[in-house]
Amino acid sequence: MFTLLIIIIVLAFIFDYINGFHDAANSIATIVSTKVLTPFQAVIWAAFFNFAAFFISKYIFKEFGIGNTVAKWVQPEFITLQVILAGIIAAIIWNLITWWFGIPSSSSHTLMGGFVGAALANAHGFSQNGVDVINYAKVVPTFLFIFFAPLIGMFIAFFITILIVHLCKRSNPYKAENWFKRLQLVSSAAFSLGHGGNDAQKVMGIIGAAMIYYEGTKGNHMDFNQFVSQYGWVPFTSFLAIGLGTMSGGWKIVKTMGTRITKVTPLEGVAAETAGAITLFLTEHFKIPVSTTHTITGSIIGVGATKRLSAVRWGVTVNLLWAWVMTIPISAILAAIVYYILRLFI
Repeated sequence: MFTLLIIIIVLAFIFDYINGFHDAANSIATIVSTKVLTPFQAVIWAAFFNFAAFFISKYIFKEFGIGNTVAKWVQPEFITLQVILAGIIAAIIWNLITWWFGIPSSSSHTLMGGFVGAALANAHGFSQNGVDVINYAKVVPTFLFIFFAPLIGMFIAFFITILIVHLCKRSNPYKAENWFKRLQLVSSAAFSLGHGGNDAQKVMGIIGAAMIYYEGTKGNHMDFNQFVSQYGWVPFTSFLAIGLGTMSGGWKIVKTMGTRITKVTPLEGVAAETAGAITLFLTEHFKIPVSTTHTITGSIIGVGATKRLSAVRWGVTVNLLWAWVMTIPISAILAAIVYYILRLFI
């Protein structure tokens, strides 16, 4: 069983790393498309702030609330190491498929689909002996924010853009653009902090669920906060892994996010990244895991809509929405298949 736990931890960090390069585009798409930084400079910038988010979560928020939520997506009675392993393997497979095809899907919803799907396969249904497999109090808010996170990002970005345009309408266009290029460094850093704080904690939650289960089999019962206190290296390494993954980049998705939804100027880049950062910090405060991909996509759409609705390429946007909606069920089905295969050998 200890060997299985080690395999889960290693795969979780691999998923974290993949999440970093899969989601690198979220932090750097606009800053690259506006040529404020080169792609190489941008990934170094984003990676640093993804890792720095560890200190924000630990010393400012003073907790890892999103990780706690993720660890409780499934009721404890239905969590086993095989369930967690199957969920991680399914999440890695779907993440790599969507990365290969340049689809900016959600790593968090991939992870949720995998975890829940494997648990349902373990229980052979949605409940057992009158107990629900899924912890709906934790899962439903996460699911709803598939739709709420991009909407919040969109509305905030829309109003920020309108406000900036109004305040700067008499400014020299050349000077204003140079200022917004400088400000994009700040807004991109803020969004990277939000991204790290949100996504690194998801892996923490999965590792936490595995280690809490393992300790329970030895008679050492602990909650998530006790786990964080006892295994302080897990949060640190989770943030480090996502930072290293971000340094690897994800250029196919950068192209989709930075150019295909709507053409983005430095002013609009500042508005989109600021709106995305605000949304991510709000959701971290309320301990709701959200998709950073969905959030920045909604923010970019909100920026594009200030020019005219036709400035947004709605065909691309609708395709993205389908990818988002299908992520959870596909990941769940994949995880169930992987779980049944694992049961033949473990």
